[in-house]
Amino acid sequence: MSQKEIHKKVVILGSGPAGLTAAIYAARAQLDPLVVDGPQPGGQLTITTDVENYPGFADGIMGPALMEEFRGQAERFGTEIIQTWIDSVDLSERPFTLYGKENQDTEEISTIIKADTLIISTGASAKWLGIPGEDPVPNGLGGNGVSACATCDGFFFRDVPVVVIGGGDTAMEEATFLTRFASKVTIIHRRDEFRASAIMQERALKNPKIEVLWNTEVKEILGTQEKGVTAVKIFNNETGEESEMATSGVFVAIGHQPNTQLFEDWLEMDDVGYIRTEGSSMKTNIEGVFASGDAQDSYYRQAVTAAGTGCMAAIDAERFLAENESEESADAASGEG
Repeated sequence: MSQKEIHKKVVILGSGPAGLTAAIYAARAQLDPLVVDGPQPGGQLTITTDVENYPGFADGIMGPALMEEFRGQAERFGTEIIQTWIDSVDLSERPFTLYGKENQDTEEISTIIKADTLIISTGASAKWLGIPGEDPVPNGLGGNGVSACATCDGFFFRDVPVVVIGGGDTAMEEATFLTRFASKVTIIHRRDEFRASAIMQERALKNPKIEVLWNTEVKEILGTQEKGVTAVKIFNNETGEESEMATSGVFVAIGHQPNTQLFEDWLEMDDVGYIRTEGSSMKTNIEGVFASGDAQDSYYRQAVTAAGTGCMAAIDAERFLAENESEESADAASGEG
């Protein structure tokens, strides 16, 4: 197999809201960006049904349709989008080098990408339980009553009971938020105490709409494509008792994992793996490398904030290139003199 080589001023890893917004801005600045699709082109919104909190769509829009709009706009301005599995990177010098394979299971490198600047928009993935019924539609009920984002989907569960699975700060925050909509919120936790901070536990446990099932595990999510979620199959790990509990929604709140393992040896990250950026910019500890979206945002994790940081990363990259090109021109002129 012959290797394909590509050299671009701006290379963007990831094609979710952050990556494609970065591409739109970079393309309109005539930087001829390249977007590398990840294993889930379009990001987490492609496994989301109704999106009602993205500005500009008064009646809402389906997640996959929204990402098609992003993609079409990026391509309209000349963005090139390719699919390749980035196996490794070398960020020791500019241009940076990315090594791509046809897929994760292939050993042979098929694409070598040189990048004058690199924008990392690889997103984050919700941690899931790995139980029946959890997979995205049509194979499961993911996006049809099963969610990992109360802020995104809580509105759809007005006046119905829901469950939140987890015991950390994320679970407490999700459960408390959901009381604005749901008739009742049941936190299901496999242990007899929470891992959440004291203040987050207190806030949740004092809420009259929240109940807790301790020492309980969810073994299966039940429902149909037509009705959505109808119940969960639960197991009490102290008594060994199994039962079904009626519910209209399941929120899995056991955390997120940023998709940044590829950069562990190169970039500064927090303890979880979110890339650290400098101040209000999207700059990383390596000049010419920028991060945006859920790869660096551990707090908001919304499509609109991801798009905003994608915009910022593209502007940072544009300014970096302009400054370096000016310096290189000055050095060349000085050398000629």
